[in-house]
Amino acid sequence: MKTLAILKYEWIHFIRSPFKIAAVALFVLASLYGLHNASSLYHTQVSEIKQIQSKAEASKAEVIAYYDNHQKGPQGRPWVNVTTPFWAMWYTNLHHFKTPSPLMVYGIGQSEQYGYYKKVTFTNSPYDADMAEEIANPERLQTGSLDFTFAIIYLLPLLLMICLYNVKGAEIDSGILPIIAVQAANTRPWLWIRISFYTVLAITILALLFVYGGMLTPVFDTHLDDVFSFFLWTLVYLSIWVIGFGILIQFGSASTTNTLKMVGVWLLFTFIIPGAVHQWISMQYPVNLMTDFIDAQRDERDQLYALPDSIFQQKLNEKFPQILTSVIMNDSLNRTTAMNESSYALTNDLTKNSLEPIEESYRQKNNAIKHSYWINPVTLFQNKFNSITKTHFDDYQGYRDEIQQLIDHQIEIMVLDIWNGIEVDEKTYLEYRSKLNANKK
Repeated sequence: MKTLAILKYEWIHFIRSPFKIAAVALFVLASLYGLHNASSLYHTQVSEIKQIQSKAEASKAEVIAYYDNHQKGPQGRPWVNVTTPFWAMWYTNLHHFKTPSPLMVYGIGQSEQYGYYKKVTFTNSPYDADMAEEIANPERLQTGSLDFTFAIIYLLPLLLMICLYNVKGAEIDSGILPIIAVQAANTRPWLWIRISFYTVLAITILALLFVYGGMLTPVFDTHLDDVFSFFLWTLVYLSIWVIGFGILIQFGSASTTNTLKMVGVWLLFTFIIPGAVHQWISMQYPVNLMTDFIDAQRDERDQLYALPDSIFQQKLNEKFPQILTSVIMNDSLNRTTAMNESSYALTNDLTKNSLEPIEESYRQKNNAIKHSYWINPVTLFQNKFNSITKTHFDDYQGYRDEIQQLIDHQIEIMVLDIWNGIEVDEKTYLEYRSKLNANKK
């Protein structure tokens, strides 16, 4: 039998099968919903960031007005003095954003679990309540968000299953397979040509959906290479299921038997194995240690503030040896105030030390997940897609690291200027903002 004749036969069979057409329509509708859902989230985050930036600029103008009007700070707050490094730094209104990638249209990933903007002050940490809910690690599957990645990971194999369930099986059920075997000489090419028809159909649908998604965000303007990468990984994922289902059908028999086998494989790789791995990882590495972190941080801070002034000063000297020759060091009147205002440098170190075991636990957990990829390919592809769309756990970990760097830089500038007795004017205030913004990645 000629290839074109087989493909024509399969096309006629497809358009005469309302069940298969309905499956394609439902897959397309689910994918479109996912694309629009992700696009809405992307535009919402972009809009929110612009609003925050606008408010930050308005706050900046208010602070500059204090300097122009020779005010120490807002009325009703006599303790505020923006001419000191401490309060000038507090009012820098520094925000750091994880700007959403237009690629988010193809996958929400973990973007709904984590904050994407943060007002950074020297009292903060990257694990404040607005930044860190339950850190889920890369094994988290998107069971709560219907996005395009969800459609690819879970619904695409189902679509293939529906399209392929009666390929060869229907001929066996009706008893005409021996006749086809005589005409085709070998049923194996006949079978795989029929399977290739649905493979091409799936690729065509996916390509159109990728193009449509690209019109919802400016992804083609800035991330065209990443779109191709995402599409190629999708084709690899599709090919794995096509080959797997094709082998089952080739060595299978009746339609019902083939369908049950395909459903079993789908359940095994999309739910059973990921669920088992998740359960094993959860047992090996308990959920998170944020409660322990909060308790340890509170206790350590209490111990720090209970230290004698001489030991407290020694710790500051060790961290910032530059202050040993500062103008405030020999000024007994202002030294206590400088020491109190510099205490955030030491509490920041306590916070970082308390976070080290937590972050190490996350690293070990993530490594364990990666080592499971050889038996857990669905999670591999899930995380690969999340990585491409910049919504992976590692992307948010990098964002937290950037926040910590900004906090460290802010504290260093503030402490050195406090001990050097710097009086902040408008120019110095703007320099603060410039230095901190320049330190952003």
